[in-house]
Amino acid sequence: MNTLISLHNAIFARLSAAGDIITPTLARFVFGAVLMQYYWASAGTKLDGFLSPSDGGYIQIFPKAVEAAGYDTSQLGVFHWVVVMAGTYAEYILPLLIIIGLLTRLAAIGMVGFVSLQSIVDITGHGVGGADLGAWFDKASGALIMDQRTLWVFVLLVLVVRGAGPFSVDRLLKRTVV
Repeated sequence: MNTLISLHNAIFARLSAAGDIITPTLARFVFGAVLMQYYWASAGTKLDGFLSPSDGGYIQIFPKAVEAAGYDTSQLGVFHWVVVMAGTYAEYILPLLIIIGLLTRLAAIGMVGFVSLQSIVDITGHGVGGADLGAWFDKASGALIMDQRTLWVFVLLVLVVRGAGPFSVDRLLKRTVV
């Protein structure tokens, strides 16, 4: 029995030691594999040009304001334009920073905020509720907000806490500064 316990302890001690390499690297990989294309495709629907948001961008971010304006986005103000442009470029820039591991902790915090705001808009602006909203500790695991986005935020929080890991621009910059 002692041999089995010793073997167990030795295996998991090595695995735990490798955690500093494996955990943040896998978190960045999982984020890229699952969410990078999602966010870049979403951002692509919000632009008509470099500094020109599409009607769809306004509709996605400010659904009730666009409806109140009779779907004439030219009636919306500078505030709406700034928010749509900032949100759109955040969907391009923050995932890229996470993938390459540059300013990873800040980018991950930004994405946590983005996912939170995205969820609030989905619930209050687009009327997501019921099965799509979901609930924790229920038998269904595929709800858009409470299930999927909770997992997204968890992956991002791993990066906030652990950083980008050894295979990142952050690590290269740390080596050159120190």
